[in-house]
Amino acid sequence: MKRFLQPLVVSAVLGLFGAGAAMAEDIKLRIASGHPAANTYVNLMQNFFVPEVTKRVAERTKHKVEFVEGYGGAMVKVADTLEGVQSGLIDIGGYCFCFEASNLPLNAFQIMLPFGTMDPEVSVKLARKVYNQVPELGATFEKKYGQKLLGLIADNGYNLGTTFPWKTVAELKGQKIAGAGLNLKWLEFAGATPVQSSLPEAYTSLQTGVYNGWIMFPSGWVNFKLNEVAKYYTEIGFGSITWHGLTMNSKKFNRLPKDVQKIILEVGQEYEAMTGKVNRENYPKQLQQLAELGMTVNKVPASVQQDWANSLKDWPQQMAADLDKRGYPGTKTLKITLKEAEALGHKWPVRYEIK
Repeated sequence: MKRFLQPLVVSAVLGLFGAGAAMAEDIKLRIASGHPAANTYVNLMQNFFVPEVTKRVAERTKHKVEFVEGYGGAMVKVADTLEGVQSGLIDIGGYCFCFEASNLPLNAFQIMLPFGTMDPEVSVKLARKVYNQVPELGATFEKKYGQKLLGLIADNGYNLGTTFPWKTVAELKGQKIAGAGLNLKWLEFAGATPVQSSLPEAYTSLQTGVYNGWIMFPSGWVNFKLNEVAKYYTEIGFGSITWHGLTMNSKKFNRLPKDVQKIILEVGQEYEAMTGKVNRENYPKQLQQLAELGMTVNKVPASVQQDWANSLKDWPQQMAADLDKRGYPGTKTLKITLKEAEALGHKWPVRYEIK
């Protein structure tokens, strides 16, 4: 009897060891962005998110993660990243909601309240507060597009770079100026001629006169060498906008071991905070760089900012009403954003009224 049981015991023990060994996985994840690593948020994908997830998985689990990286349009273009994650072409994508006006209209809520905080750390904290109070903002990724929001992404403060000097809003009338998505409305209300564009095409377009300016944060001007073709950078203070995100294909995420899921979510939240921190630290350095590169860097007086804000004073209400009609909680979202921005210490040049 004992001799009969012995092989069974040995077999059972070997089976347990085999099961334990089988649980360790080699995981390959494709991560991409249409923007190049010159963009701050992509640089942080490459130099923070990827190495941190890789390191923590190796240190804290039995598994191993290997990332296949594709930035600057190598795997997906700037306007196709949401769809790339949704289809499973890539597993994780970083992208601007500005290129998804029809798919993610509510998620551009900070753009609808121009002249908000210029502090990226405050901007991303504000966005997170609003996401926490408006569940539809995060849920839309999962329910409609089969992906999980890993982290929000703050931008640096938006200003205006141009090929010509200007001092008043009136001087911008009729000028062709580029933007992306809803910030084109900022230009339209000021009397400029808005042109939809993206950073990868900005240099050539400014050089050839397709347009004569760009609503852009200083990092974009520095990293894409736009100082070579447009010599004027004016601090108007449109605000730091959190309207990028890092998302992951839900099916891929759900297939991962629980301990790996936990690490990805953990690093995603740290990445979110870091986009604010790094952009805040870099902003004054980048303005200084622009000046050292021979650009004329000016800051307009508060009266010019107020003039521009006055031209937009009714627009937030229009956007809220339009979103409401389309079934989104537009009024609720913009009201919460105004309230939470003020709670964080922001003072609007013109206090928008949302009824």
